Parts: sequence; structure tokens; C-alpha cells
Amino acid sequence: MTKAFSFSISGRQGAARTGVLSTPRGEIRTPAFMPVGTAGTVKALYMDQVRAAGADIILGNTYHLMLRPTAERVARLGGLHAFSGWDGPILTDSGGFQVWSLAQLRKMDPDGVTFQSHIDGSQHRLTPARSIEIQADLLGADISMQLDECTDFPCSHEEALRSLELSLEWGARSKAAFGQRESQALFGIIQGSNYPDLRERSAKGVSEQGFDGIALGGLAVGEGHAQMCETIDFTVPHLPPEKPRYVMGVGKPIDLVEAVARGIDMFDCVLPTRSGRHGQAWTWDGPVNVKNAKFNEEIRPLDAESDCPASRDYSLAYLNHLFRAGEYLGPMLLSWHNTAFFQVLMARMRAAIADGTFDDLRAELSVRWADTRSAPRQA
Repeated sequence: MTKAFSFSISGRQGAARTGVLSTPRGEIRTPAFMPVGTAGTVKALYMDQVRAAGADIILGNTYHLMLRPTAERVARLGGLHAFSGWDGPILTDSGGFQVWSLAQLRKMDPDGVTFQSHIDGSQHRLTPARSIEIQADLLGADISMQLDECTDFPCSHEEALRSLELSLEWGARSKAAFGQRESQALFGIIQGSNYPDLRERSAKGVSEQGFDGIALGGLAVGEGHAQMCETIDFTVPHLPPEKPRYVMGVGKPIDLVEAVARGIDMFDCVLPTRSGRHGQAWTWDGPVNVKNAKFNEEIRPLDAESDCPASRDYSLAYLNHLFRAGEYLGPMLLSWHNTAFFQVLMARMRAAIADGTFDDLRAELSVRWADTRSAPRQA
């Protein structure tokens, strides 16, 4: 990694590992879950709530910010940290996933992609160099991602091979555009769908390109929990052990536990706040729909032992009332609760790896969350 960045592993149990990714803006304790701040905000939360919940890093989105308010405007206003009020590390995704999701509004070519804005239909161009310019230069991300091409699931071996080769080429061009930077890092992205030989080929190619960290792309796109785990299983052995590993767009709590068990260090997903806005709270006993009529006179809170006020200080009856009445406070409180819950889960896993009890925690949570599975990643 660059001199200003370092990654150290302090504990292991099996393939699971815990450590610290050090950046100029602070340390990221791993395994880490990054709340998603798509448009410069973790939806329904103040940044001090995100920090108090235990998050060390958040994610910003190139596609959404380049369209509104535009990356150039964010730059004029001091960059994404100053603009959003978050002073910790920020990772930005390249925009590739969102562009992939716009199947009817995009045109791919070897040099990049031309697409129409989902907001107003205006035409835009995204290339590896332009993606890096937006992320590193205009938004000022601490960690940028190479531009890649995601594939549909399922897809043919031929389609997956073409996509991974294009992503390797775009990775090289992203790295050339990024150059040498002391205070910013760049991660590469592995593709290859669910084909072991292609994942190996992509992993080796991305590793040889010398990125600061490596992400597993093309997951949480409809493959399901079991296939996700299998893909991680046959990809991780081909990754350099000294680099942080990031699975993009995952996921549900059971997905996080199983991915950590397989050696993954970093995650992001919109699930905590998206679920919260729709009345779903994540708990140690699985998801809870607070809109259910059985809670309309339930005086207990979601979690009386939690340090998060949203989890501890409001009854299920009150949360049920807020959603039934259409009050804004309901989505705010559940988004806060879920964000805190995901951070506590990561903290418990870090502690369990450090003290050698991760296998016990994994077994317990596998029983508690047996009926939950991964969902397709959301744009």
C-alpha cells in the first residue's frame, strides 16, 4: 500500500481475520461494514449518529454524485468530506454497478460506457480515467475503486470471460489514471461470475496489477447465499493475504458472518437503512416487521441492552404507531437502529476472532438466522 496506508492483521481463527486498515483520516477496524452514503448522506441519519453507531468509514457513490449535484460542484464546495460533514475515511464505488443496472439506458464500448441519466435523460460518458477523476480528484475519496463491468446472473462462460478481460483492461487504465498518491488508495475488482477458472484468472490478474486492496465484484446480483459462499471459497485462495479484501454489495447479517468466516475484511450494503425505511428491524433473533399488528401494545423496545437510543429508548408499540401514522420519525429510528446493529455485529465478530470464539459465534448465529438469505444488490 502507499506510505500513508497500511493494513495489519492482529488475529485469526481459521480463515477469519481481524485487523486495522490505517488511513490518513483514521483507522478502519476490520472486519468492517461501511454504511452507504449514496448521495452524500446515509439516508435518514445524521453523520454523528453514524459515527456513534460505530462506523469507521462510509461509502459514497460516483454515479449518483456525478449526476446530482455533480462532482465538480462537490469539489468547489471542498470535496465530499466537507460537503457531507463526515471527517472519517470515505470509499467511493466507481459507478460501474449503477451503470450496469441501467441496461436500457447505456451503450458499452471498449473505452467506457455512455449512458442516460435516470433523473433527466441527459447523456454522460464514464471511462476508467473519468471515474478516477471523479472519485479521487473531485470527490476526494480516501479509497477509490477501479471502473469495472458487472455481469448478469446467470451468464455464459463466454460472457463472463469477456467481461473480466474488459475489467482487467479498465483496471490497468484506472491504475494509470490514479498514478502515485501518498494520501489516497485504489482498489481493484475481481469479476468472473460463478466460474472457478474465471475467478482464478481475474484474481491473479488483479493481484498482479498491484492495487492497494482487492474487491470481489459480481456478487449479490441474484446468485443467492449458497452460491455467494461458494464463489468466495474458490476465489480467496488466489488473493494476496497481505491486502484487504472487500465483498461489494453484501448484505444480510448471515452473509456477513459467512463471508468473514471465509477471510473477507470489508463490506457495504444499503440494507440497514433501506430495511429501516420500510419498517424492518434487524435483531439477534432475525428481522422484525414493526408494522405488524402484534406490536401495537408491546411496551418492550427492540433491544433494552443496546447502547443505541433508537434500539433502547422507544417501545415497539411506539415504532408501530409511527409507521402506521406515516410519521418520518419511524424510518429515522429504524435506520438508526439497523445501522447500529450492523456495527455491533461487526464488533462482536472482531472480538470473537481475537479471543478464539468466532466458530462458536458463527454456529450460534447460523441457527438464529437460518431462514435469512442474501438478496440481490440494489443500485
